[in-house]
Amino acid sequence: MTSPEPLHSRAIDSGKIERIAISTGGGDAPGLNAVIRAATRAAHRRGWEVIGIRDGFNGIMAPEEYPAGGTITLTESAVRGIGHLGGTILGTTNRGNPTRFPITDSNGSVRYEDRSVELLDRLGDLGVQALISVGGDGSLGIAHHLCETAANTNHAVQIIGVPKTIDNDLDKTTSTFGFDTAVSFASESIDRLFTTAESHGRIMVVEVMGRYAGWIAVSAGIASGAHAILIPEIPYDLEWVAQTIRTRDASGAKYSVVVVAEGAAPIGGEMTVLEHVEGAAKRLGGVGEKVAAALGQLTGKETRTVVLGHLLRGGSPTAFDRLLGLRFGAAAIRAIEEGRTGIMVALAPPTVEYVPLIEATHRQKLVPLDSDTMLTGRDLGICFGDQLP
Repeated sequence: MTSPEPLHSRAIDSGKIERIAISTGGGDAPGLNAVIRAATRAAHRRGWEVIGIRDGFNGIMAPEEYPAGGTITLTESAVRGIGHLGGTILGTTNRGNPTRFPITDSNGSVRYEDRSVELLDRLGDLGVQALISVGGDGSLGIAHHLCETAANTNHAVQIIGVPKTIDNDLDKTTSTFGFDTAVSFASESIDRLFTTAESHGRIMVVEVMGRYAGWIAVSAGIASGAHAILIPEIPYDLEWVAQTIRTRDASGAKYSVVVVAEGAAPIGGEMTVLEHVEGAAKRLGGVGEKVAAALGQLTGKETRTVVLGHLLRGGSPTAFDRLLGLRFGAAAIRAIEEGRTGIMVALAPPTVEYVPLIEATHRQKLVPLDSDTMLTGRDLGICFGDQLP
């Protein structure tokens, strides 16, 4: 008896494609509109209609919340001139997971249901034969679940994932769009803080996004010449950072810049959480203030904290992220045309490849501590909170 054919290698008759749908879920990222534009234009060249789903899958699961309709028709004019814009014209959300959809009972209690089959049915009612799901690990995990459900319930819909996160923590792709824009803005911000830190002889602590991975902190921190960088991959001891600052003071450099990833944690401690939200990922943040206060006590120096936060998500995408978004959007359409399903498009320079969704979502891509970038940082004398540089 032969084993079942893997989902990602199954062929679906793409000759039947007439209409596709695009969904953007999770946090926004510069480059989302470039994906929408490329996918829409490439689909139109093949004679396919394109609809966009509002706010992740909410436009399908809760259409009553949208007086103008939970979906929009993506025409040529609808996507004209949007490639340089930040955010997403479809809207996005971190809530409304159709595989764990919140239902409020009459007594006010909340329970969760898997409404994947209902979502697939509604896509079928709309005449959608293929879905492009653009998102991070959460959204792509949902896409994988939908693909499995479709295979088990004989729903003939192709599901293609497009990786999106400013955190760059998705496995199986060299980079995700939004990351380059976030690093560029973080680097510019850190550059600006150097001048005020030096003028006042202060310690400036800069907190950046990244959740459980330190890609933004490492890339922007090293590029800007930070003196210490704290990341989730390396539990820190602030005494090492304080000693680095004291050494700088003794040499005549009376200021220091410390970059902290929001998910960084001390040795034996836990990440700093701002808020626990039922049915959503916990919100990290606040570690910058803790680090600044502790370094002030350890060194006796004046400290200030800057939290870049959602500034890293906003604004126009860099040329790299625009091009990557366009490449991903066009590649998703080619994958549909080839009859693919259950795959994610992934950057593997110099090409864009297809990888199974299950392989892209089963683990996070963390900063390799033996990578050339990390070795460069240590050779430059940057303290990572685990030893003196």
